[in-house]
Amino acid sequence: MEQRVEEGRLLMGPGPSNVSPRLLRAMSRPLVGHLDPEFLKIMNEIQDLLRSVFQTSNSLTLPLSGTGSSGMEASVVNFVEEGDSVLVGANGVFGQRIAEMVRRNGGVCTVVSAPWGEPLSEKSMLEAAEKCQPGIIAVVHAETSTGVLQPLEPIREICDRFEALFLVDTVTSLGGHPVDVDSKKIDICYSGTQKCLSCPPGLAPVTFSPRAEAKLKNRATPCRSWYLDLNLIGSYWGEERVYHHTAPISMNYALREALKMIVEEGLEQRFNRHRQNHQALVAGVEALGMKMHVDPNYRLWSLNTVRIPDGVDDAQVRSQLLSQFNLEIGGGLGELQGKVWRVGLMGESSRTQNVLFFLLALETCLRTQGFQCPQGAGVQAAAARYTSSLS
Repeated sequence: MEQRVEEGRLLMGPGPSNVSPRLLRAMSRPLVGHLDPEFLKIMNEIQDLLRSVFQTSNSLTLPLSGTGSSGMEASVVNFVEEGDSVLVGANGVFGQRIAEMVRRNGGVCTVVSAPWGEPLSEKSMLEAAEKCQPGIIAVVHAETSTGVLQPLEPIREICDRFEALFLVDTVTSLGGHPVDVDSKKIDICYSGTQKCLSCPPGLAPVTFSPRAEAKLKNRATPCRSWYLDLNLIGSYWGEERVYHHTAPISMNYALREALKMIVEEGLEQRFNRHRQNHQALVAGVEALGMKMHVDPNYRLWSLNTVRIPDGVDDAQVRSQLLSQFNLEIGGGLGELQGKVWRVGLMGESSRTQNVLFFLLALETCLRTQGFQCPQGAGVQAAAARYTSSLS
């Protein structure tokens, strides 16, 4: 087993995704200091590349030192003060996590829930906003725990009506789905490096609108977190270059390379690749006699939730995929534990050959447990879907 890990797992779970050898080579570059003139140039380049991928012109755009959860925490702790009214849409684990962070920071949190596997109700969100008069409305664009892609336009309209800041979690969508920060008028946006950006975990790209930046600079009280204080971090990433903490140099090398690869591929081409591979996987899964958990209109391309058939042992399938095929997928979280598999097609892992290999491996595991599925049907259906996408 140790040797197989050395050879490299095929990562098709909820993250991290596989990383290009080009990134690993970039990470092996000699270290420089975090205030070295050469590193400052790299910082500028990273910021420009992030603006391209976020599709924004926001000045305050940078990678935080920490995983995606640090982006979530920074987005809450910097903009929520004691007594602030915040409306959170929670249709999965990560919406619930935002709500918990709001409460811990003294915000008055109103939560609108939706079944795990469905998008938020625009009507319910509007009714809640009318009651709580929020200063911030927060949603998860790509809910990693359920596989739901949340439409942003209806929530944006509610934000406009109440002049609320729009906070959006794009951890599993950035680089795999259009995020369009400026056109969607997102004010507070965070992501993570280990999903569709296909960079090792360790940084959280964030971007903030001029409206959000103005609120940040006019806080009534200091940010409760020193490490995540964006006024301090912004002085390091801005023109002042005031030391705040030691930046993870090698991780920033990797992020720069990952972002360059995305720009080289082209955003539209990258989105199309993620969509086509998702559609082929769905075709293959359904040909094997299984069902997807989310309605087709709201499915993520980057994270696919597959319902586990009756009589099939969740843990046994995932264990066999790992031991026999060196392939990782994820199990369900929270309400969906034991009910779905979470299959990631993110960045480097979103490849035609990976989809076909996964379907063959899954069929083998299902047959081991006595589940009846047509021989080779999954791969045939996926291949047919690829062929139709080219015509």
